[in-house]
Amino acid sequence: MEPYLRFQLVTGSAKLLPYRPDDAYMALETRAREVFRFGIFEVDVRAGELRKQGVRIKLQEQPFQVLTVLLQSPGEVVTRDELRSRIWSADTFVDFDNSLNTSMNKLRDALGDSAERPRFIETLPRRGYRFIAPVSCTNGKESALGAMPPRPTHRWKVALSVVALLAALAAGGLLWRGRQARRLTDKDTIVLGDFANLTGDAVFDGTLREGLSVELEQSPFLNLLSPEGIHQTLRMMGQPANARLTPEIARELCLRTGSAAALQGSIALIGTRYNLILKAVDCASGNLLASTEAQANDKSHVLDALGKATSELRSKLGESLSTVQKYSVPLEQVTTPSLEALQAYSLGLPTEVGVTQQMLPFLQRATQLDPNFAMAYRAMSIAYSGRDSVLSAESGRNAFQLRAGVSEREKLNIEVNYYENVTGDLVNARRSCEIGAQTYPRDPRFLFRLERTSNALGQYEAGLKAILEFQRLVPNDWAGYRTVVLTYLLLGRVKEAEAVAEEAHAKDLDSGLASVLYGIAFYRNDPAGMARQAARTTVVPGQEGLLLAMEADTAAYFGYLRKSRELSRRAADSAELAAEKETAAGYYAVSALREALFGEAAKARQQAAIARQRSTGRAREKDYGVALALAYAGDAKQAQASADELDKKFPEDTIVQFNYLPTLRAKLALSHSNPLQALEALRISAPYELGLAAISYYNWPNLYPVYMRGEAYLAARQGSEAAAEFQKILDHRGIVLNEPIGALAHLQLARAYALQGDTAGSRAAYQDFLALWKDADPDIPVLKQAKAECARLR
Repeated sequence: MEPYLRFQLVTGSAKLLPYRPDDAYMALETRAREVFRFGIFEVDVRAGELRKQGVRIKLQEQPFQVLTVLLQSPGEVVTRDELRSRIWSADTFVDFDNSLNTSMNKLRDALGDSAERPRFIETLPRRGYRFIAPVSCTNGKESALGAMPPRPTHRWKVALSVVALLAALAAGGLLWRGRQARRLTDKDTIVLGDFANLTGDAVFDGTLREGLSVELEQSPFLNLLSPEGIHQTLRMMGQPANARLTPEIARELCLRTGSAAALQGSIALIGTRYNLILKAVDCASGNLLASTEAQANDKSHVLDALGKATSELRSKLGESLSTVQKYSVPLEQVTTPSLEALQAYSLGLPTEVGVTQQMLPFLQRATQLDPNFAMAYRAMSIAYSGRDSVLSAESGRNAFQLRAGVSEREKLNIEVNYYENVTGDLVNARRSCEIGAQTYPRDPRFLFRLERTSNALGQYEAGLKAILEFQRLVPNDWAGYRTVVLTYLLLGRVKEAEAVAEEAHAKDLDSGLASVLYGIAFYRNDPAGMARQAARTTVVPGQEGLLLAMEADTAAYFGYLRKSRELSRRAADSAELAAEKETAAGYYAVSALREALFGEAAKARQQAAIARQRSTGRAREKDYGVALALAYAGDAKQAQASADELDKKFPEDTIVQFNYLPTLRAKLALSHSNPLQALEALRISAPYELGLAAISYYNWPNLYPVYMRGEAYLAARQGSEAAAEFQKILDHRGIVLNEPIGALAHLQLARAYALQGDTAGSRAAYQDFLALWKDADPDIPVLKQAKAECARLR
């Protein structure tokens, strides 16, 4: 191949031919052997080096090329168009104005020059630049500025322009195609890679990626691949969950997840200025889709520069100007003006297993550095959940009070956490989820929370729709699979639940499904399946205690009360080891209620006392379990005091106000022989009585308003109405599962039939209960009572 090429204009086409030694390029090649000197600087064009008093100064390629062109025409104006044609090739897709401005800034920083008071390079607004210092040139001999080799004549300028033009034509119109680069759609997903920190300042490590993520997440148009999607795909790639997302890894992530673009950022310190560059690359082709640059005069303005660059990039990637303007709260306002606080926050962000206690020191540090950091408070609220309910509520409340200045997306996330986990107002939580899902239809987080709130309100079909859409967006997320399986189970659609579980197993995503698979095995009356799930060791953190608690319920369901007590104790110990004090206290509260339902009043009071000792927080499930256990154990005074305290602590909580308190008040009314008052108290619970009360993957305390209403009808001697309530429990096995009231419903149904005079129906229901408890502990009071009633019926 010839070392140089030239163009020959042929009629209607451009032809690529070998260059002759007398061609225009030879003039440039000759000039490229020159060394320029000015002041204390020296430029060796061939070596590509800038030296200051003999010491090499680092200067990137484009600024160096700009300097070379200016030195070739000292004292004369070099226009911006001429610089573009000389340096930026026609097939390069780049924001020329920003790129040239950046190059000039870097060049001036290297020379110690100033645009305001230039010593070397003068700016002529809207025209170009001029090198104003004396220049000498070495080209085999020394020459002064006035005796420099002549600049290319007008004829050569024309020749070079023709070469540039024909190069573009020969390349098939690459310039036009570059400017017509692919624009993203609202269906595309972006993989956000790591931010390259070239400054040497550790404060930017991880910080700018988080800032860029927050900025991009303001957009209802752009869709970032979720952290869950990144973690799952990295695992399939054989990479650790915290692997650095280099351009190569980010692009592979992009291809594996069917995303459209990979986005990378970098920051460099040029002199005293910080230069930020953002680039979006087409994953399939590797072509540049868009790029932006921004500069900050000092560290305190870096976040502001990042925000401006991101807004510009959003427009270049296809987002409309109206949404960019509408959803563009300044980054410093969305997050924090403190780089140090943002760095601490980025270190405390959720990992593959979610927000954990180990992240709390980082989040606490972030709020100490910036007491107005709303999103850090929200993350703290989630991290404290299950560990310290008081601090969780306090952090969530702080975030809610500081939400006014954050982006729309983050504001909705803060509101969902506040309504769901602080006040318990599920109606408002669900409304915020719906707004989030409508505004940001590709954000899976709003869909996941929409499923939770819908199921808590008993709207399981709506919950299923939301989680199926979540799974479509995040197809390889184990939590998504677990929730889909659970929701099908709650609806009683067990075959579909099993099919989804098989799909998760095929993808090796069933490690967190042990508890719901245990529930399916119980539903199928499959003891071997339950034992298999209970014995699994490859479960996500927190599942060990949960599985022990479910085994405790199963033991009680079949009347093995002594075994149930031991399993509950072990479940509580496991939760304690995981620093989940509120959860441990809740397991003791469940045990207390179980004892009370079975007639073991003394044991119920003992377990309730332990639950109170283990927790001083505001855990509503624990408080409710203790209060209801005391009511069943005959301690009406303490139960009433606990109910009043529950009402005081949770005045806005949907589950407390429409599920727990009506049930408690009904039981207290029955203890005073007032069934009509009990039925009236339960009237407001009807819309939510089938809901997943604890918004968890543990089936307690579900359907208690239904069970209590059945007891009220029995006390009122309305047999058919009572039978309908207890039958409702038996008809919703996927919701009640192995809850003790699922077994006791058979006994209560027998009593309802007897009240109606249906002896055959009553006898059959008694036999169903006694068959379940055929190997039960013989001294359980409720078992003795059931046997006596059945005998009298004969």
